[in-house]
Amino acid sequence: MSTDPLSDALAVADARGAFSGGFTAGGRWAIRLRGRDKLKVNVVARGGCLLVAEGGAHPVALSEGDVVVSDGRRPYVLCSEPGLEPVEPAQVAVDPHTRMGALGGGEEVVCVSGHIDLSRHGGDLLRRALPELIHVRSTAAEAPVLRWLTAQLMREMAGGRAGSAFSSDHLAQLMFLQVLRACLSEAAGLPAGWLRALADERLAPALRLMHADPAHPWQLEELARAAAMSRTTFAVRFREAAGVPPLTYLQNWRMSLAARALRQDSVPVAEVARSVGYGSESAFSNAFKRTVGVAPRRYRESVVS
Repeated sequence: MSTDPLSDALAVADARGAFSGGFTAGGRWAIRLRGRDKLKVNVVARGGCLLVAEGGAHPVALSEGDVVVSDGRRPYVLCSEPGLEPVEPAQVAVDPHTRMGALGGGEEVVCVSGHIDLSRHGGDLLRRALPELIHVRSTAAEAPVLRWLTAQLMREMAGGRAGSAFSSDHLAQLMFLQVLRACLSEAAGLPAGWLRALADERLAPALRLMHADPAHPWQLEELARAAAMSRTTFAVRFREAAGVPPLTYLQNWRMSLAARALRQDSVPVAEVARSVGYGSESAFSNAFKRTVGVAPRRYRESVVS
């Protein structure tokens, strides 16, 4: 792998972006959106609105240029004001060429919507590291790039040129990367996980070592030395940030890499074992089964069939 844990995790998660369209709105309006186990993305390209999550949460004011990413587990409402009965997306007529719908009366608000699909086999590491709702404001350092990507996305959607679907999906992936970068600068709001650990400048060198050479038999003392801490201080700080001890994180990362290799390659299990630091196929199989729940060969059969 690389010395960039963020790129590595995106690759293992097989993160795929797609933009389904969006809507224009004016007057009084409300629409309910659902992620359906995918990360739901909304970009406010013009105007402003409110986001109201189910469960009595306080409305979140969204301004032009803001981006929100929901973990997809709970529906939420975008609206002009609280208390309105929301429509479902299926009730909104959509222009087949631009993939944009119309709500209320007017076009004071333009919102572009899509999703990020994480592999059900390799996306848990990334999914668990994200908060329920990410709100990247138009004033964030990543905002200028996000505005440019949004403008490009809307041109692709409106133009209908050859390859527009391919281009739109890759623009969505780049937008998600910028959102994750914004998360790294707001680490206090992140749940314990690899993203929060990566945001910790003291821990990042140890993470980069594990990602650059996962097959190396890393010891706690080596990793602590890279972070310029004592073993005890490093172990405590790492667990608080990542949610697991350093060597457990390393074990989980190795198994994530192994699972990806089993899904995508036809190389023998023994070769996969060596690539993640196991000299014995049986030792690797036992470790894989403890972490993933099934033996490597059974896992490969289940995802290929």
